[in-house]
Amino acid sequence: MEFKQLIGGQWVDAANGGTWDLVNPATEEVIETLPFGDAADLRAAVDAAHAAQKEWAQMTAYQRSKVLLKAADIITQHVDEFARITTEESGKPLAQAKGEWLGAPNQLRWAAGEAERLYGRWIPSRVPGRRIDVIYQPIGVVGIITAWNFPVYNQMRAISSALAVGNTVVSRPSEFTPRSAMLIGWALTEAGAPPGVINIVNGEPESMGQVMLEDKRVGKIQFTGSTRVGRLLMDGASKTITRLSLELGGNAPVLVFPDAGDIAEVARAAMSTKVRNGGQVCISPQRFYVHEAVVDDFTEIAVETARQQVLGDGLDPETTVGPLINARQRDRVERIVAESADAGARVLVGGRRPERPGYFFEPTVVTDVSPEMPIHNEEIFGPVMPVIPFDDVDAAIERANATNYGLAAYVYTRDMATAFKVSERLEFGMIAINDWLPSTPEAPFGGFKQSGLGRESGHEGILEYVEPKTRYFGSLGF
Repeated sequence: MEFKQLIGGQWVDAANGGTWDLVNPATEEVIETLPFGDAADLRAAVDAAHAAQKEWAQMTAYQRSKVLLKAADIITQHVDEFARITTEESGKPLAQAKGEWLGAPNQLRWAAGEAERLYGRWIPSRVPGRRIDVIYQPIGVVGIITAWNFPVYNQMRAISSALAVGNTVVSRPSEFTPRSAMLIGWALTEAGAPPGVINIVNGEPESMGQVMLEDKRVGKIQFTGSTRVGRLLMDGASKTITRLSLELGGNAPVLVFPDAGDIAEVARAAMSTKVRNGGQVCISPQRFYVHEAVVDDFTEIAVETARQQVLGDGLDPETTVGPLINARQRDRVERIVAESADAGARVLVGGRRPERPGYFFEPTVVTDVSPEMPIHNEEIFGPVMPVIPFDDVDAAIERANATNYGLAAYVYTRDMATAFKVSERLEFGMIAINDWLPSTPEAPFGGFKQSGLGRESGHEGILEYVEPKTRYFGSLGF
């Protein structure tokens, strides 16, 4: 397909004729030139979404489900082709891009089924001859703004829920990975989504975001990205009382206890998880608090595993760690490590960019980390593992909670009492116990504190895209 903006069922160039050179982060070479619009394109997309919403909402959940399920089948048929396109623009290894696309049909199928189960309820009345019920109705037009790190997953978890319950969508993916979202739009269009139900635009983030905030026809904005931009959206939404869902940053602690089992295996899996997608994962394990009884063994294996990683182009089957998304992100990771090293942290392996094209940063293990260092306090978003020993559980929990973020946390122990105690006291929205992947379509995804507002996926995620309406039936005469 030719990659353009999808507005009102048509694939179009930017209204202002603007373009964007899409760069492969593994080579720093231009992949292709895409349309790059502005507020005018966003307004046109909102016009189309608003015009289509009433008819889409009046369809039954079962009718809408047919479209979503067919789109899931179309994506499944094209997984290999789509994965290569995502790897080219994001840099992630092909196997990881394929895994992301294989997960997309699951999100569509879950949302489609859950919309069919979106039951209202009767409420017993205290007055004879009166009946009360609650029904759920779509919000209307939903604006979606997502980050580049998971260009399929970030888009699909919001699009699937929004469409399933009768909303229409205007989506503005990251300009660094727009083709993945365009492929989602193509799959839904091929599956029979009426013109205007799904719209994908690519362009200026500030002007397009402003239109979403100011246009009263946009009932909700779902945003995945930085806490800084989340704050700006909250400020803007206060003027129109636009509903928001925000999935923002993370700084996930990992608590590894002496009874975690095979420490070598835990360390190997920890490093493999840490470097997944180059560490550019909002739920990436970041601060590794390892009990002093096993910290030396853990660190030794982590360093060994880091050295075994293969940096390279994601299309190379030997590659295990791809590039970071752009020079700015690579420079940021480099700064965090350098400033922490200057403050006394010890880099055991990695810690630098290799001399080669692409935005690469070596898998890194750091010790002698103190709480005031940027490697401890900032969201790294890179393949960097700080290892911090502990001997007191309460102190470790307190230190793990000492962050403005509260998205995900990890606990490794075979003792159920420890698992319950620690998981209940950790101030995070998702706790993975002896598990490295706290994400699935059927469970809610979201965090505490400055990690965001609302939830995606699961039943809770569906409820983010509807308004409850309470009806009172009086004078029924019985």
